[in-house]
This record gives sequence, structure tokens and C-alpha cells, in this order.
Amino acid sequence: MRTNIIRHEKMMVSYDVVGDWTVVEVDGEPDAHTAPMIREAMIRLLDEGHRHFVLDLGFVGFMDSMGLGVIVAITKRIREHEGSLRIACSSGRVLRLFEISGMRESYEIYASAADATQSAPSPDSLAYWPHPSPG
Repeated sequence: MRTNIIRHEKMMVSYDVVGDWTVVEVDGEPDAHTAPMIREAMIRLLDEGHRHFVLDLGFVGFMDSMGLGVIVAITKRIREHEGSLRIACSSGRVLRLFEISGMRESYEIYASAADATQSAPSPDSLAYWPHPSPG
């Protein structure tokens, strides 16, 4: 069952649990005002015991460095809790941001949340973050 965690005029964020994954769907454009709300919502989910996340950016048409910064901050928190994070995104514009920032290789990026949740989380998936795991 999808649960709304942020309702804002420019963005909505909701989550659903799919197997071992908490899928957090962002609908809107993370910016200087809304990106911190995403961070706080994810921290609340971590505090509630969620550990393995798919951040679904499928409904994000544009994201700037502020949005990417929030993803980095969230990743650090998830790593501290020995969790894992996968990104679901098919937007060329958003994927380009990951590429030009040099962060493309730091994340497991899937075309959809359904693809990202097909396999179980690996307990050490963020052990080498922000660098890709060896091998």
C-alpha cells in the first residue's frame, strides 16, 4: 500500500514496501526548497527501521545539483545503517546529471522500480560507496 510522506505544491513523495525494499517515489522536481524535505522523510523511514531503498525518480523530469546533493546525504545515512540504495530512473536529463557529476558509477541505476526490486538487497552494496564495488 502506497503511503504519502510529502505533499507539497511542487512535489509529492510516497513509499511502498516491495519485498525487502522500501520504494520511495518522487513526483516533481527536487529543488532548494523541496530537496531537504526528501532527506527528512528518508531519515524518518530509516528511524522506523527501513534499511533497503529504491529511490524511484521515474516522475522527476528535472533535477539539479541540490537534488543530487540530497541523494548523496541520504546515501551516507543509509550506509551508516548498513542498508542499501538503488536508483530507478529512465529520464535522460536526470541520468545525465549523474554522468556529468561523476556519480553514475557510484549507484546501481535501473530503468524502473520493478527492475530494481527484482533481486534481494546485498548487505554490503554501499560498503565501497562512493566508489563502485571491486570486481
